[in-house]
Amino acid sequence: MHYYRYYLSPLGQMLIVANDDGVSGLYFVDQKYYRDVRADWREDAAQEHVARCARELDEYYAGARTEFGFAMAPEGTAFQRAVWKAISSVPYGETISYAQLARRAGGGANPRAAATATGRNPISIAVPCHRIVGSNGSLTGYAGGLDKKRALLALESREPSLL
Repeated sequence: MHYYRYYLSPLGQMLIVANDDGVSGLYFVDQKYYRDVRADWREDAAQEHVARCARELDEYYAGARTEFGFAMAPEGTAFQRAVWKAISSVPYGETISYAQLARRAGGGANPRAAATATGRNPISIAVPCHRIVGSNGSLTGYAGGLDKKRALLALESREPSLL
């Protein structure tokens, strides 16, 4: 069974999706690869994983949370999950390049393959793909849009002038 709720963030509406194991999706409603709500899903803001995710997002956006603790259950290939795990190791307020990410993901991954897996990350913000940048430090690619990537990095750097 999948559960969901819409969450209004400072950057726009998001969709939280969970199953019995944890959060399987956290999407900006207008992002690339957005997953539509299916007829067999149940809207349930009180479901444990959905509710905890929403609470932790509130804390993150308020600047009071730097790591997420809710259970995550992303659905993807073994390679995608390895890349998403490597993304999760990037500390709050820091960035790494796609090439560095590819090395962290192991298995001889190349930056282009790591970037493709990053773009398919189903758990925005908590699996912080906004922290992955071009090799020259440029803000490249973000399924939620570069404006949101810039805003998330500004929030984490505590530099409102970057917004």
